Amino acid sequence: MDFKIELIPLAVEDVDRSVDFYGTKVGWNVDFDQTVTPELRFVQVTPPGSACSICFGIGLEMMPSGSSQFVQVVVEDADAALAYLRERDVECEGVDEQPWGRFVYFADPDGNRWALQQVVRPG
Repeated sequence: MDFKIELIPLAVEDVDRSVDFYGTKVGWNVDFDQTVTPELRFVQVTPPGSACSICFGIGLEMMPSGSSQFVQVVVEDADAALAYLRERDVECEGVDEQPWGRFVYFADPDGNRWALQQVVRPG
């Protein structure tokens, strides 16, 4: 039996700001943005090459208000990921070298944190 993670919810305070952050600033694809009523809006965003998306909105009740997520994403090259984020003016530190991987961290305006990991195989 396969278990495939396809959607991770994020809690956000301002949906438009989050659409701008993930879609424009980070450059990920905004797959879906629909306002059904003033009390219900669903947004789905997918990083390039990912089979898993994130979602946020209004009235979804998927995450408690004020909570945050920590999501780890695998990338081929941490240096390229760092350069990509810096070119887009996304605040991030340099590459964090660990025995199990090379990491680049960033956060969205609501405190949801991301780790971009280049997997390092012992050699």
